[in-house]
Amino acid sequence: MWLFLRYLLLPFSLIYGLVVWLRNRLYDFQLLPARSFQIPTIVIGNLAVGGTGKSPMTEFVVSYLSKQYTIAILSRGYGRKTKGFRTVQIDSLATDVGDEPLQFKNKLPNVTVAVCEDRCTGIEKLQGDHQLIILDDAYQHRKLSPLFNILLFDFRSFSQPMFVFPAGNFRDLLMESKRAQIIVITKCPANISSEDKIRIEKKLRRYNREAPITFSHITYFEPVNTNGKQIDIQNKDIVLVTGIAKTQPLIDHITQKAKSVTHISFGDHHTFDEADIDRIIKTFHSLNSDNKIVLTTEKDYQRLKPYKALFDTVELVYLPIGIKFNDSRQSTHFCHILSDTVASSVNQP
Repeated sequence: MWLFLRYLLLPFSLIYGLVVWLRNRLYDFQLLPARSFQIPTIVIGNLAVGGTGKSPMTEFVVSYLSKQYTIAILSRGYGRKTKGFRTVQIDSLATDVGDEPLQFKNKLPNVTVAVCEDRCTGIEKLQGDHQLIILDDAYQHRKLSPLFNILLFDFRSFSQPMFVFPAGNFRDLLMESKRAQIIVITKCPANISSEDKIRIEKKLRRYNREAPITFSHITYFEPVNTNGKQIDIQNKDIVLVTGIAKTQPLIDHITQKAKSVTHISFGDHHTFDEADIDRIIKTFHSLNSDNKIVLTTEKDYQRLKPYKALFDTVELVYLPIGIKFNDSRQSTHFCHILSDTVASSVNQP
């Protein structure tokens, strides 16, 4: 039924797709201006809406390059209630800076993290004190002409029609993959088949014949409680709280370990309130178990932190994640491309 309704929306997708196509061509033919900067800029983005693993990819890239360069992460700060340029601090609120930038700052405390809806303005403010700027979710920000584009696709998206809004989940046309210097297929099965790789590569090579196409999967680390202690979730009864775009891979992972999973799902980047916290706590206490926890994602934890005091009778735990390439040779190649590109452009102090 849902698929049928999506097909009914195709005429509106055609209109949306035409507008997006025209906008991109205006930038391609320089009829709309795009700015480039002396400081190297790397964009990490996608064509679809959320759920492709931009945050763990950003953390991977920054962790690798920050060993050599002074880096800033610049994000829009999606979901924040503020405007303009802000520098993110460890004790910032997600409502002021966004959940993902706050997550970056907590995981990478020595790296500058800033938010600004106008990326060019953000770069202007950061470039004097840094050698390299990583932009999270800026592939559609055509006002900027970056040094390097890393484009992400969720593996599961290749099993579905790749329609743009509103019939589909894509905000940009597949042909725009031509602007990428590296393409990463994320959230793949760890044992992805050669047939799947060939099928995906064939589809993408229609538009981009040069960019390396790599395959990766999400890796889950040990859950951590609010005191920073690792928690074993094996055979526990879990209340899983999520406010992310795509929950199934996480549910699959948790189900393999937990005794039971009670899932409370909110919309992506959901702003929690006290009624939500009350619902979570009541669900927790309703479980007839002496071995239970509330488990959430690392991103959702940034928005739940202000309510930590309300969880005094509940063990609140979050699950850190990362990205891992399916083939170690692809990981090495990916890092070499980044190193060579940045080294040829960065201004050494």
